[in-house]
Amino acid sequence: MIHAGIHTRTQVNIIYIDSEALETPESECLKNIDAVLVPGGFGERGIEGKICAAQFARENNVPYLGICLGMQVAVIDFAREIGLEKAHSTEFESNTPHPVIALISEWTTDRGDIEQRDENADKGGTMRLGGQNCHLMMGTKTYDLYGKEMIHERHRHRYEFNNNYMGMLRQAGLVFAGLSADGNLVEVVENSHHPWFIGCQFHPEFTSTPRDGHPLFSGFIRAARAYAKEMRL
Repeated sequence: MIHAGIHTRTQVNIIYIDSEALETPESECLKNIDAVLVPGGFGERGIEGKICAAQFARENNVPYLGICLGMQVAVIDFAREIGLEKAHSTEFESNTPHPVIALISEWTTDRGDIEQRDENADKGGTMRLGGQNCHLMMGTKTYDLYGKEMIHERHRHRYEFNNNYMGMLRQAGLVFAGLSADGNLVEVVENSHHPWFIGCQFHPEFTSTPRDGHPLFSGFIRAARAYAKEMRL
């Protein structure tokens, strides 16, 4: 975000918030903020607070950028909002009735073969690592930010969006703005009911530089600046 501040000539003040502090209804930790970023992470601790952060941004039209786990909690919140009660990720709730986020188990090898992996498999098990191509959908905010259809971003994760819920969530307004090159994995989501709400499964911070910033971070900071200006009118 500091890189994006340089790139957009914006002073960025970062406030770090313990997500557990957001789990109480009376929490005012997000009051008077101009944007919400939920980064990557793992582990059950504080997960409901991260979901609450996505919910706050969604309900209050605050610019939101979710990275890796940050995208996943945004999907979980969206699913719960449209009536999928107790929707969750199998990483945190294996018995959830609506596993909108689930473990990656089917892989395409470099030879084009399909193989099944589990957590104990070789080659990082179910971990998706390294640079991957992503196809962006024209007409989305993400496409407009990058200005091109095919991008290359770096990944480090085991869990992905469960495509069994794609039709239902798309109908409710979730936009699948980016897919893996083979079209099988969701890489970017947007909320069509929100001015600026983007989640990405990859890690844009890995390719951000002080000179060039990164399209997602620069767009996020510009959205935060516009929101701050509007709120102070």
